[in-house]
Amino acid sequence: MDPVSEWGNTSLSAVDPEIHDLIEKEKRRQCRGIELIASENFTSFAVIEALGSPLTNKYSEGMPGNRYYGGNEFIDEIENLTCSRALQAYRLDPTKWGVNVQPYSGSPANFAAYTAVLNPHDRIMGLDLPSGGHLTHGYYTSGGKKISATSIYFESLPYKVDSTTGYIDYDKLEEKAMDFRPKLIICGGSAYPRDWDYKRFRAVADKCGALLLCDMAHISGLEAANPFEYCDLVTTTTHKSLRGPRAGMIFYRKGPKPAKKGQPQDAVYDFEDKINFAVFPSLQGGPHNHQIGALAVALKQAMSPGFKAYAKQVRANAVALGNYLMSKGYKLVTGGTENHLVLWDLRPLGLTGNKVEKLCDLCNITVNKNAVFGDSSALSPGGVRIGTPAMTSRGLVEKDFEQIAEFLHRAVSVTLKIQKEHGKLLKDFNKGLVNNKDIEELKADVEKFSSSFDMPGFKMSEMKYKE
Repeated sequence: MDPVSEWGNTSLSAVDPEIHDLIEKEKRRQCRGIELIASENFTSFAVIEALGSPLTNKYSEGMPGNRYYGGNEFIDEIENLTCSRALQAYRLDPTKWGVNVQPYSGSPANFAAYTAVLNPHDRIMGLDLPSGGHLTHGYYTSGGKKISATSIYFESLPYKVDSTTGYIDYDKLEEKAMDFRPKLIICGGSAYPRDWDYKRFRAVADKCGALLLCDMAHISGLEAANPFEYCDLVTTTTHKSLRGPRAGMIFYRKGPKPAKKGQPQDAVYDFEDKINFAVFPSLQGGPHNHQIGALAVALKQAMSPGFKAYAKQVRANAVALGNYLMSKGYKLVTGGTENHLVLWDLRPLGLTGNKVEKLCDLCNITVNKNAVFGDSSALSPGGVRIGTPAMTSRGLVEKDFEQIAEFLHRAVSVTLKIQKEHGKLLKDFNKGLVNNKDIEELKADVEKFSSSFDMPGFKMSEMKYKE
């Protein structure tokens, strides 16, 4: 057997130079590119340090004070501290709200919440994916193919945006809910650029007798309308606008229920035990303690004045980027944004999101193709989603995002030029990407621009690949 000093305390670069080299190349990509994926962010060195800590060594199935393994005294302290900080970060009264911080990420958090409060084949309603919803909210195709496990195990009926305005049609939502009578209504999405009317959702849920769950994964780090005032359950990831590790949380109401006609006076919420049991042992094994420790760090950072300023800047940058694109004559879904993202409708240009995403990738601009309401094919969506959290974490402000919008304008112009010269078919279009001078010039400008900003999480001066 090899000595511990050889296998257990040797650096990554010495043990596995191949992986180390790929990590260094990824650092270069992040540093020299423009990251505009709305669901991504750059976390801090402190969070990364916790993620790479010996906390990953410990098994801790169960809850603090009630584990299936010994040796968890410090793990218990860490998890309790994380829960306390989670409630504090969202200004929640611990006598009225609880939180489970063990979900591995957002999708497991959602399914655990569903498992806790629903029976198989119970009815749910979530925002349709082409309207800006999320797969885990019950998506199935127009042909009836069930894509998400949520739609497989529960009966799902989506609500949609108004085809003209792009805003959620709350009147039709209410009409559908009264006919369908879901047990759970889900608000929240992955590509909806407007604030959510939680008060209206609560009214609809009460009218049809449903529970209300908010999936705030995308907006959990933003100063926005408060879902906790109106919702029974709130789920979230922690790595998007919250700028933490990849993990998940489930918040739930606890304590006495407010007085309601036909309800016992001593009625109390019963979510806590159901949520905890759904997470473990129903759906997960041991929690990932390195993630929970890193989440505690991120939550502490999220309560700082600097983070509040960051959240405000994320929204301001999204507005600036959107306004610049619209000034060039481009169409944005809903005509703008109130959060961290814009959804760019490329259909008036005769382009698909696939082509623009591919060309942007070649220029070191990272966006993602995204369905726009009315798309006939999910494989060739008519839009791209653009988010501001990651580049705002690098210190960019409004004028910088106007420059980014100009880069995007150039990228679309080059895409149109290639399509005109080579044809609309993807195989023909791809030929125009090879040895393209316009792409090379844009890439050089993008890398020069992006490299001028600081990078969270690692020191640019220590990168292996600086150019």
